[in-house]
Amino acid sequence: MSEITPPSPDHHPSPPPDHHLHPRREPFEHGLIPLQKLIFTDATQTLTSLRDKLLNHPLSNNNRIHSNVLSETLQISQEHARLVFEIIASVHHSVSDPIVNAKADDAGVNVYDLVIFLYIQSYKRLLPRGHKDSPAIADVWPSNSAFDGFLSALTPLQLARSNVRRSMPSHADEEAHQLSYLHKHLGNLISLLAEPVEGKPEAEDSLVLTMENFEHLSFLIYFGEKGSSGSIPLSQNAPFFANLDPDMPTAPVPASQVHDWIEQNINSALQRISERVAAKENGSGPTSASDHDALMADDAAKTVKHSISSKGFSHIEGISKQSYVKQASELKTSFVKIVNCHESVIYLLAPLNYATVYGCSDATIVLGAVGKAVRIEHCERVHVISAAKRICITNCRECVFYLGVNQQPLIVGDNHKLQVAPYNTFYPQLEEHMKQVGVEASPNRWDEPIALGLVDPHDLVSHPAGVSDCQTESAAHLEPDQFTNFLIPNWFQDEGCGSTKANPFPLPGVYMSSQQKNDKNLAEVKQILKETQLEDNRKRELLTALHVYFKDWLYASGNVRQLYCLQGE
Repeated sequence: MSEITPPSPDHHPSPPPDHHLHPRREPFEHGLIPLQKLIFTDATQTLTSLRDKLLNHPLSNNNRIHSNVLSETLQISQEHARLVFEIIASVHHSVSDPIVNAKADDAGVNVYDLVIFLYIQSYKRLLPRGHKDSPAIADVWPSNSAFDGFLSALTPLQLARSNVRRSMPSHADEEAHQLSYLHKHLGNLISLLAEPVEGKPEAEDSLVLTMENFEHLSFLIYFGEKGSSGSIPLSQNAPFFANLDPDMPTAPVPASQVHDWIEQNINSALQRISERVAAKENGSGPTSASDHDALMADDAAKTVKHSISSKGFSHIEGISKQSYVKQASELKTSFVKIVNCHESVIYLLAPLNYATVYGCSDATIVLGAVGKAVRIEHCERVHVISAAKRICITNCRECVFYLGVNQQPLIVGDNHKLQVAPYNTFYPQLEEHMKQVGVEASPNRWDEPIALGLVDPHDLVSHPAGVSDCQTESAAHLEPDQFTNFLIPNWFQDEGCGSTKANPFPLPGVYMSSQQKNDKNLAEVKQILKETQLEDNRKRELLTALHVYFKDWLYASGNVRQLYCLQGE
């Protein structure tokens, strides 16, 4: 490449003052995979070599490679290579990239996106904090757990990791942590996208960035204002690329100039977060919806927190012993977190991109259609019903997952007694929502879970050597005779009719047979009761017995939660 003097920044205005840099939460929250072979101690050196090898590979086409090339180059299994591609597709920043709009391996992945993805596998998540409301936690977490005997055999370190009675870090904490990580590693990330000027040795001061390669930083950051989704190309916010003549070749800029400009914006972003947190702690200044601290004005849910930020993020927290319903018209957001909810039934019947369920217990959670990824973490005795592209389950106990998923469920960390089953419900708008976000009724890969390491290396805990290579416990298939359809109440007349009249995911033969057998038995019992002639006192005895058995079944099955919604009727 010949040396080209970049245009002066003075000729191109800076982004508007209400446009600020933000980290993209998607790769940090849904894009980490605990495979030791993907976490490098000398990431820059290794990934620079890998980048060059892949770009020059005979099967590389327009800087894109397929999973077999990655498998061969990194010496990982084909299954794990495909998993990498699927995760990149689920957290990619561009809706127009081929990997997002086709089967991941058919389209291939851009090498520069791949090396950025592999670099951030060194990211360490914030640890959950001890919950500030211990009495409230004592109310919803039983003192006697099925895991008490199991936990007593763990080391103190493992016991600390297994304590799910913790609170998720705030959005401000997470954003600041991600920005600090980017600040620390910015030089290395830029060097992976840069290239040397022709005729000069490959040194830091001779590296330049083309506008095309600069755009790959959009995998990790975006500029936006309140209400923005970051859809404006990153280069249009950069003074050295914005407002250039589209008919003229775009000059590359020195990597050091890019570094200084992004570093300045990261520092400004960290300062804004610090000032916002300080103002909140001092009780001064307006409270922003993005702080996720506004209490719902609902007499029946005084402790429930629900906020929808201007950045398309919804946070639902603290629901206890009640039913909670959000429809598409009420939940105009693409990213949802459900945190610390207990003994409740939660319905989010809307098209979503991402959903996280964290720290919940003894609850049933019905998610509409989730087009990118679902993450279930630190939950106990929870039933999750979801139609989704993919799901990751980590550090959960005694949970059942009724799934309609197009990719294999990923099971990570310290799990115990998990069960998976076919999807078991529907609501009138389900198929419309699935179509909106790209979830298909077939294939449904609910029964093909992938179990990875026992310990998640992305947590901020020093793990014993070799522990992360231990295999986590996978999920068993729910016995067909325990499979039942889940009925969503018809509460949603104002949402329109909808075209979905039945479960769109075909049931496997054994589950269908079990369902038909149950239906047949029910019909026979109804007929017997109808034809049986009993005296009044015997009828009363029969009704009493049926009520007792029905009550026992409600509690044993967890369906008693469905009755909470009737308390306020």
